[in-house]
Amino acid sequence: MQSTANETLTNLDTAKKLGLLPEEFEKIKEILGRTPNFTELSIFSVMWSEHCSYKNSITWLKTLPKDGARMLAKAGDENAGLVDIGDGLACAFKIESHNHPSALEPYQGAATGVGGINRDIFTMGARPIAQLNSLRFGDIKLDRTKWLVKGVVKGIGNYGNAFGIPTVGGEVFFDECYNINPLVNAMSAGIVKVGETISATSYGVGNPVYIVGSATGKDGIHGATFASSDITKDSAKDLPAVQVGDPFQEKLLLEATLEVIKSGAVVGMQDMGAAGIICSTSEMSAKGEHGMKIYLDKVPTRQANMLPFEILLSESQERMLVVVTKGREKEIEKIFDKWDLNCELIGEVTSTKRLEYYMKGELVADVPAYDLVLGGGAPIYKREYREPSYFAESKKFSIDQVQEPTDINKVIEHLVSHPNIASKKWVVEQYDSMVGTVNMSTNNPSDAAIVNIKGTNKAIALTVDCNSRYVNADPETGCAIAVSEAARNIVCSGGEPTAITNCLNFGNPYNPEVYWQFVGAIKGMSKACLKFGTPVTGGNVSFYNQTSNGDKTEPVFPTPTIGMLGIVDNKEFFTSLSFKKAGDKIYLIGKSVNDIASSEYLYSYQKVKNSPAPAFNLDYEYTIQQGIRKLIQGKHIQSAHDCADGGLFITLLESSMPNNLGFDIVCDKSIRKDAFLFGEAQSRVVVSVSKEKEEAFVNLLKKEAIDFSLLGEVSIGENSIDKQKTRNTKELKNKFDSALANCLN
Repeated sequence: MQSTANETLTNLDTAKKLGLLPEEFEKIKEILGRTPNFTELSIFSVMWSEHCSYKNSITWLKTLPKDGARMLAKAGDENAGLVDIGDGLACAFKIESHNHPSALEPYQGAATGVGGINRDIFTMGARPIAQLNSLRFGDIKLDRTKWLVKGVVKGIGNYGNAFGIPTVGGEVFFDECYNINPLVNAMSAGIVKVGETISATSYGVGNPVYIVGSATGKDGIHGATFASSDITKDSAKDLPAVQVGDPFQEKLLLEATLEVIKSGAVVGMQDMGAAGIICSTSEMSAKGEHGMKIYLDKVPTRQANMLPFEILLSESQERMLVVVTKGREKEIEKIFDKWDLNCELIGEVTSTKRLEYYMKGELVADVPAYDLVLGGGAPIYKREYREPSYFAESKKFSIDQVQEPTDINKVIEHLVSHPNIASKKWVVEQYDSMVGTVNMSTNNPSDAAIVNIKGTNKAIALTVDCNSRYVNADPETGCAIAVSEAARNIVCSGGEPTAITNCLNFGNPYNPEVYWQFVGAIKGMSKACLKFGTPVTGGNVSFYNQTSNGDKTEPVFPTPTIGMLGIVDNKEFFTSLSFKKAGDKIYLIGKSVNDIASSEYLYSYQKVKNSPAPAFNLDYEYTIQQGIRKLIQGKHIQSAHDCADGGLFITLLESSMPNNLGFDIVCDKSIRKDAFLFGEAQSRVVVSVSKEKEEAFVNLLKKEAIDFSLLGEVSIGENSIDKQKTRNTKELKNKFDSALANCLN
């Protein structure tokens, strides 16, 4: 290679400062046949970061099931998963993290996470129709936690509302392990006609390469590297690694992109997310087995005199790379001009399979595309893993160690007011859930969000689920539960589980105990996905979620968030969680278990922090879900709501509140009352049945040999347990609805 804009060559110290290992620096020199200059080393540092290369996770990710009858794009093939939903339509969906940026600047960190995941969807040609999010924060009593919560929620709301896509579901969880490092996972789903998607690829020698959308600034430089290291007390110095979003620009980009794709002039297109221009040019070139010449001085910039590495690595938002069929440039330029967006020709496709970057006529970097990317020459590691000591200790837990409470009402008031259980109304009211009039669940709540597909009799069901306390207790079982709960939520809402995307949030992969958690979670996810026939379409791995204090590091709970897509083939099967009228019978589908392990009741009320995952059997779970599907399709039930956080009592209360009803139930005397009411044993669903349907309901369950028991019946608004009145629904609803807001004030 010729001299490169007078850039000095690098050494091992430079490589270490950029987050590269000594052996990686040597491999780079071997690949290039020389010592890299600073721009080239910066390129490798971001592309070989964990955030982009998955070098510490890809070995295990490859073991996840990816095949399914409805799959149109498998994991790793495109920017997002693509599933055939029938009627000539497909759903593109994906979840990703924006944890580290949100820890430093919660508003912009969360906002740009929303923007980035939506671009992944519409870059494929799908129009986003629904957003969800999964949020984890620390001790809600801390001022820092309150600041993070308010900033993240406002960022998600302001960006998503302005962009015009409804937020239809999500989850919020609090634990002190997230005090410094919150988790912000954003999911988006969009609809496209089968055969009308565009690929993130590049080919055709001489085809022009455009950058479109916003100008490039210095925000987000080395953001991928920043996301591949621990949060420390010095991380605030990395604020330039946090991007700045503009939802109005994104809205224009959405409409222009979909119009450009319809023109037929586009060869390939990719969002500029992590690592910016270098990521898009390398991944598209490697996939298409071509190369590119890129002229960096032609890139529109926000600041004068930006250096080559700054332009290449910037993660400025609302930008795309587009490869166009030669000769059709004017068509593309006209469309982007119509939408008042930058559309600059910055290069061309070559046959070399190399990426050549020029600045004012000088070659500043020359690297092979294949050696930069995941699945190419990027390093792959098999890390050591070791079972942590707490795991064996947790197995020693016995319910007999815990004294039963003498006053059930104290437990009820604790749970109803706990931020992990209480209504997330304060959050939800900051999101627009009805824009586009596709959300069927806003005024008729259900376990999963049901999103209408206009012009068809179909809907899609979407949910995000993960109880990270369960995963911490037992990664394999806990992650299998996360998949199962997602499927259970979809089934209870009238849908059929179809596929998942995942966001795998863990601590430092070089810690053998953290890596043991990661491996266990992957194993549990694989087992559950195979059982439910829900292939993994892709997602995101986010390591280094922990806090460094001197020599001590504390990882967050392992949090493999599951985003699941289901299909409601007939909208008449949509089933809400709410009781419909007094006098209807209340049944439990599944078995009550004498178990309180890892429940919110045990953890926060009884203060027992170390216990196993709750009772769970994957085969039994599948059987229960099949039974619920048959009940719904036979129109035998009025409502269905799964037993999850807070146990049976919270499930009953949540089913009572929408229509201001109540319940009159009798406990199973063979089981401790606290376990019966507050235990979180899995594979249980509460249903309500009208008297007219009760006989057919019972006959079906007996025929299918599915466990069920009569709990009691729906009441007008008073609640009683074993004929003893407890707090009424209206009183509890007031506490339930106001608790989170009260905690944040």
